[in-house]
Amino acid sequence: MHTHSITAPTSGTPETSLETLETPCLVLDVERMERNVARLQNRLGQLGVTLRPHLKTAKSVEVARRVMASPEGPATVSTLKEAEQFAAAGVRDMIYAVGIVPSKLARVAGLRARGVDLIVVVDSVEQAQAVSDASRSSGVRIPAMIEVDCDGHRSGVAPGNQASLLAIGKELASGAELRGVLTHAGDSYRGGGAKAQEHYAEVERKAVVDAAQALRAADLPCPVVSVGSTPTAHHAQNLDGVTEVRAGVFVFFDLVMAGIGICEVDDIALSVLATVIGHQREKGWIITDGGWMSLSRDRGTSKQAVDQGYGLVCDLMGHVYPDLIMSDANQEHGILALRPGSTGRLPDLAVGDRVRILPNHACATGAQHDVYHVVRGPSQLVEARWARFGGW
Repeated sequence: MHTHSITAPTSGTPETSLETLETPCLVLDVERMERNVARLQNRLGQLGVTLRPHLKTAKSVEVARRVMASPEGPATVSTLKEAEQFAAAGVRDMIYAVGIVPSKLARVAGLRARGVDLIVVVDSVEQAQAVSDASRSSGVRIPAMIEVDCDGHRSGVAPGNQASLLAIGKELASGAELRGVLTHAGDSYRGGGAKAQEHYAEVERKAVVDAAQALRAADLPCPVVSVGSTPTAHHAQNLDGVTEVRAGVFVFFDLVMAGIGICEVDDIALSVLATVIGHQREKGWIITDGGWMSLSRDRGTSKQAVDQGYGLVCDLMGHVYPDLIMSDANQEHGILALRPGSTGRLPDLAVGDRVRILPNHACATGAQHDVYHVVRGPSQLVEARWARFGGW
């Protein structure tokens, strides 16, 4: 696979170690990342479906090249900025998996005119008409997929609402291109164990397979049948009738995924490096320079069995300090403390010592940074810096 670096490796520069980087900053353990990617690729290969990785978490060409089946894709994106950035790097097969805004169709048509097979998503006749109108005005049929709401989680046509499904399908087929159906099992993030996840995966599968069959019975095309969430991708037992799986956070994982049993804490590849700047010993606090601007405000584990605060604290090699969490955060101050009820002891960390903090939500934490500092396993050597982008 083509994996040339967009930034030069850091060997020979002063900042080659986690001990010397400016903090706070984002650290990526590429050894863990590669293991996570291989795990899901192998699983889906055994189930006979294509992985169309969601790049919204990574937002990095270098990471994308290590996750996609080829330098051209396939891939999933959540913003047109992502589509444009990845297109510029040679990716040619993408689904923009957020309901299309009519005013954005000119950007979509522009990408398609440059040879990018960018597919949009609709869940209403109104959107479908906008795609058909843009197709006619541009002279290029824009492909669209119909979103199905498999579990009442978000957008999409309700399963069983064939009238709406067929009306959207007919509108797309008349003026644009009907590429297929897709769904996302948002309920899977509630957890519940392996059996619950297997159930969510089957509900997800059945919703789109039934929709595909309804479209085909009405003589409408439905070549692509797409499902996707990291939890269901790891638990689906049967993907008959499905052509592809979209998943994203599996590349890095995070504490939310660990909390619902999709991975182990030791699988989490992303962390924020921070430096100790002080203590409030009578309160049992260690204070760092990594506040919520570096970790994000996400408190996704707060409703789980184990509340990880703003993140779980590790030493420089990535080993977890028992029961030490970022219990509170200001903009540029992180407060580390033992979790409530712990009988453990605070580690002896002096001013200037460094820690790595595992995030609740990899997408939200990644969004605070513009570069990954790449390390391998317990090594503190920074092998490379991979650019990361944001925006819409």
